[in-house]
Amino acid sequence: MTRFLKIDGGQLAYDVTGEGPLIVLAHGMGDNRAAYRDVAVRLAAAGFRVASMDLRGHGESSIGWASYSRTDAAADLLALIRHLGSPAVIVGHSFAGGAATIAAAQEPELISAIVEISPFTRAQKIDLGALVSHARYRKGMMLLMGTGLLRSIRLWMRYLDHAYPGAKPAGFADHLAALDADLRRPGRMAVVSKMGMSAPTDAGARLADIQCPALVIEGTLDPDWPDPRAEGEGIVAGMPAGLGRLKMIEGAGHYAHVQFPAEVATAILAFLKDGARG
Repeated sequence: MTRFLKIDGGQLAYDVTGEGPLIVLAHGMGDNRAAYRDVAVRLAAAGFRVASMDLRGHGESSIGWASYSRTDAAADLLALIRHLGSPAVIVGHSFAGGAATIAAAQEPELISAIVEISPFTRAQKIDLGALVSHARYRKGMMLLMGTGLLRSIRLWMRYLDHAYPGAKPAGFADHLAALDADLRRPGRMAVVSKMGMSAPTDAGARLADIQCPALVIEGTLDPDWPDPRAEGEGIVAGMPAGLGRLKMIEGAGHYAHVQFPAEVATAILAFLKDGARG
């Protein structure tokens, strides 16, 4: 059942399943909370209360916000956590991975741990050499840039197909059809473009300020970086010593939580069991 939280500027859509310590799941740009469906079921079965939220301008959340930065998304996450009761674990994918970093740095008393899946948390620089030598990276960058500049749903759908390498997960075609319909509503692709063209410098500036344990999950075939492991290691290195760890998901692209929900849920639960539960 969809619930709504009204805050200054609009309203956020979310749902809650399970009982226990709170985990908040936040998707990436151009997606919606349904992407976490299979992970949410597993986390709830393991004894957690799981809230899946639509980012502002996405899914059932409202549009027309003043801005769509990672700092804004962090404020939304913190508002939902205050509403549902802290402390909480934040799981953020891609754009929301950076938002998780900011939220944890801003209000450490509310956040017991963060998990960042394929996160855009550091300032990015296009690797010109890899554009020539790395076909997967080259295609991904061209599709992402085209989507942002042209606000093209067609290019975004092509990117999503590319970002799920190998066999597609169950329900993939239905999920893309639902996203296509969602993004054709007035103003939705403008939000995607604004998010896609925003630099994650606000998140990178707060990496050293987090105080909670952090898990970074990267897919080995993520097309957004020439070397996903190196990106994950760089994010961990930017955190205070001893707080961050990296988990690679073999064969996953940019959406490991959708392609391999069992592996991602297992990684999150193992991380929390090791002392990050709070």
